[in-house]
Amino acid sequence: MTQDLTRASAAELSGLYAARKASPVEVLEAVLDKAARLNPVLNALPLIDADGARAQARASEARWAKGEPLSPIDGVPVSIKELIKVKGWPLTMASQLTDKTPQTEDATTVSRLREAGTVIFASNSSPEYGFKGVTDSPLNGITRNPWNTERTPGGSSGGAGAAVAAGLGPLSIGTDGGGSVRIPAACTGLVGLKATYGRIPAWPASMHGDLANTGPMTRTTRDAALMLNVLKGSDVRDPLALPPTDVDFVAGLNRSLKGLKVGLVLKFGDFHLDPEVAAAILKAADRFRALGCEVVPITPPTENGETGRIFVAHWFAALQRLLQLYPEARHGEFDPALYEQAKIGAQLDVKTIIDSQVRRREMAHAWNQVFAEYDLVLSPTMSTLPPQVGRNVPDGPDGRPNPYWTNTAIFNLTRHPAVSVPCGISSIGTPFGLQIAAAHSRDDLVLAAAEAFERQDPLAFPHL
Repeated sequence: MTQDLTRASAAELSGLYAARKASPVEVLEAVLDKAARLNPVLNALPLIDADGARAQARASEARWAKGEPLSPIDGVPVSIKELIKVKGWPLTMASQLTDKTPQTEDATTVSRLREAGTVIFASNSSPEYGFKGVTDSPLNGITRNPWNTERTPGGSSGGAGAAVAAGLGPLSIGTDGGGSVRIPAACTGLVGLKATYGRIPAWPASMHGDLANTGPMTRTTRDAALMLNVLKGSDVRDPLALPPTDVDFVAGLNRSLKGLKVGLVLKFGDFHLDPEVAAAILKAADRFRALGCEVVPITPPTENGETGRIFVAHWFAALQRLLQLYPEARHGEFDPALYEQAKIGAQLDVKTIIDSQVRRREMAHAWNQVFAEYDLVLSPTMSTLPPQVGRNVPDGPDGRPNPYWTNTAIFNLTRHPAVSVPCGISSIGTPFGLQIAAAHSRDDLVLAAAEAFERQDPLAFPHL
């Protein structure tokens, strides 16, 4: 086999398995070999369960040999963010404070991937409790971007972004409470989907409640749709899960976008937008016009400063629970920035918290009105290039830290579906991300739009 199996998509691997041109065992061994070489540099996979994965791959190989795969992604290697329960693995939360006892059951997303026959081979890295948009932690150190190792792969699902972009498995599961799937997808050239809240059930529940989503991170939109077909559906343990749907997200990918009305947002308020990012997004808008869409620049009903204030009230108020979960004598073991956020959260008054909840509902209503007029809204996933490793946020043009460098949290607050898809390469060698959002429950439309856009100019990942 001369083909580099680690560069194949899940859909391609499925075809190779069906044609007996590759096997799940071969693919897993290729991924493990590459991980042995690259993971010491990238630091994307803090736990690799080679023995357990080999057993899963052999079982999958037997199913394919009998022509009885459990799903189209049976036998495809997948990594799981270290904030998600996996039976037999510790639930580290990327923290020095957590009990590292192996878990006795799987999270819903993990159990559904097992039912689909995927090969769950590794955990992928996160900042502590997923609290920031870059990936480093006191437990695991710094995770690096395979496109440029001096830059972050984003966060908080940065290990997933680095791993999938580098060929360490074509599929990964991340979590997204404020952009934590879409930000690393933008930094590493992946498709990262935050579906409509509740489309993918969340159990166990995140401390961030209905801000937090679990979602696929893949190299192609088709792979993300394959994963969503597996992950969708209700779970009685999640009271906020949406009802089951019979929508086939793969079958809906080939729809025409001709005639769609598309809103274009370059800036969410008067904050810095890197000229390279702006040029990439404007070029992407032209590609939607070439697909037959009417693309109209619009003013968003919310801007990043207000979104940031509302989001922070929700986020920090949740983080203060960490100060209750662990004894004060151990608080010095937290990431210092996490500790500061938790302390701020503990000082928020009831009026601030209730006002933020009210304003969140008003934001969702305002965006519902936008999506009543526009089928899709395009925007930069990030307004800047990825920060250097070791930084929590990039500097703005004034040399001061810029907290408004991403445009993702608004759709966590409003619960609308949004996907990040790559749209070119920057001067520092890292990809740009285009965010595509739509009305509630139009996960099919954001995926179809992402796939049509991707098909025009597929991203070539680095040979590593």
